[in-house]
Amino acid sequence: MARPLRIQYPGASYHVTSRGNERRDIYKSQRDREKFLHYLEMATQRYHAIIHAYCLMSNHYHLLIETPEGNLSQIMQHINGSYTTYYNVKRKRAGHLFQGRYSAILIDADAYALELSRYIHLNPVRAGMVEHPGHHPWSSYCHYVNGKDAPEWLQTRTILAQLSQNEEAARGKYRQFVQDRLGDTTNPLKGVAAGTFLGSELFIDAIREKYLSGRNADRNLPKHRALTTQRSISQIVEKVASKNFEHALARKAAIYLCHRYSGEKLRNIGEYFQLSESGVTQASRRFSERQKEDGALFRQVQQIVEELGLCNV
Repeated sequence: MARPLRIQYPGASYHVTSRGNERRDIYKSQRDREKFLHYLEMATQRYHAIIHAYCLMSNHYHLLIETPEGNLSQIMQHINGSYTTYYNVKRKRAGHLFQGRYSAILIDADAYALELSRYIHLNPVRAGMVEHPGHHPWSSYCHYVNGKDAPEWLQTRTILAQLSQNEEAARGKYRQFVQDRLGDTTNPLKGVAAGTFLGSELFIDAIREKYLSGRNADRNLPKHRALTTQRSISQIVEKVASKNFEHALARKAAIYLCHRYSGEKLRNIGEYFQLSESGVTQASRRFSERQKEDGALFRQVQQIVEELGLCNV
């Protein structure tokens, strides 16, 4: 199975989730949850992690975490490994507690930390566990809105400061900020690029140039391969338009290239070309068959592929 892409560097921020094996519960008692929070605290002390927000569900958890030393893998090995050992010893069991590797989305914290903290705190509401995030005792929400009994290892100031420099005012604004999305199913993670990044194009380009340009894509890093070779629909359409295709053929070529190389969802490609999802698939298949019969057309398309630096995704 392909490994998820991991990019680590000092100051990186992530939205992290980890689920129980076979989606089974990972917390069975109050003590379990307290122990897990203890391991979060240890991660801040031993590995200098900064925990901005958390939410413990029943079979998974969410973290908004910053890594000043660029050591996410070490931090997560400590958290998941220590908790698994505790859980197994307590219940005289062996084996994996968590399902595969944790998910870590690298985020542009300046643009998304506030929104993600709200998403994390609203998870128990969306799951039908409680009617209000303040009723769920195992998240950082209450520490954000009233500050009482907040653990020293939880960093709320950074996100609250985005709402107001006055701490009391910021807490009130945060309460309203979360309240505004009660009953809303908006998910900021739908904007994740290549299954790995949440941020603007400038943010992703900067990460690509600084941390990916020297890495060789291989079969074990398909998401790195996709990130470094994907092009947007508009980039592909623009490149096709620069070639000597007649209009109808240019449209077919663009649909084919977007379907095969852009990494965009069929819905997005269909909306751009005003086609149904099945229409995109059929048009792409027909154009692929046409290339097999027309060597000149095949070579023209391959030239576009090479000029854009594309590969299959």
